[in-house]
Amino acid sequence: MPELPEVETIVRDLRPRLTGRRLLEATLSHDDVLRGVTRRTLLRHLRGATVRGVFRRAKHAVLDLGARRLVVQPGMTGSLIVHDGPLADEEARYAVLRAPLDDGRELVYRDVRRLGTLLLLDDTGWRAYDGAIGPEPLDPGFTAEALGERLGGSRQAVKKVIMDQRHLAGVGNIYANEALFAAGIDPSRAADRLTPDDHRRLHREIRRILDAAIRSQGTTFRDYRTGTGERGNFQLELLVYGREGEPCRRCGTRLAGTHTIDARITVFCHRCQR
Repeated sequence: MPELPEVETIVRDLRPRLTGRRLLEATLSHDDVLRGVTRRTLLRHLRGATVRGVFRRAKHAVLDLGARRLVVQPGMTGSLIVHDGPLADEEARYAVLRAPLDDGRELVYRDVRRLGTLLLLDDTGWRAYDGAIGPEPLDPGFTAEALGERLGGSRQAVKKVIMDQRHLAGVGNIYANEALFAAGIDPSRAADRLTPDDHRRLHREIRRILDAAIRSQGTTFRDYRTGTGERGNFQLELLVYGREGEPCRRCGTRLAGTHTIDARITVFCHRCQR
């Protein structure tokens, strides 16, 4: 599933192409991507709406439409792209939401397996949604001490806590694996057992790795594409994720993998993350 760097890349690509543009019309091919809104209501509010801004919250792209916000969670197979010309047959086949713009281009949400979600929120709905999500790790005000407070209140494995969107926004499996390795922390260690020094290292590495991934336009293994349809490049820089059984690039120890922490693959080095 796209994480913070992937969605941030999409948003940065879309922002100059969408801000100030008016949606002339909108069509929806399937209702199963909708959450908390009907097809009729969604299309009625999109028709004629002007995009006042585009931003990211956690792993979601948000289009500010004034009285409403369209919230897009791409899921594992979704992409959000502004097309300059007609869609190719393959692009049109999986286009779930299509919205022609007043400059002749078209905003398209494409989702091969329809694992993503679309929400349309008014001000009250937005406040509830936003308030249920933890702090953004790249915000200037998010400090190592703030991270320590989040971790200190939980006995769960540290990897599970930093992936919990209620504690920290936007970090998923890929970047949790990478940050814990870079910080030298065992991903199964109880969060409340970490020291202030652990907090500082983990805070530094989460921010550093997320920044680096954004500069590389995210990580593409299969379906993720940027807001202009390109592949990301951070997969070339991963040190542990996807490398189970390969030698650690720091010490040469064979990297181990487990699903016992949070039912996702956790790849780590027994020597570097004691």
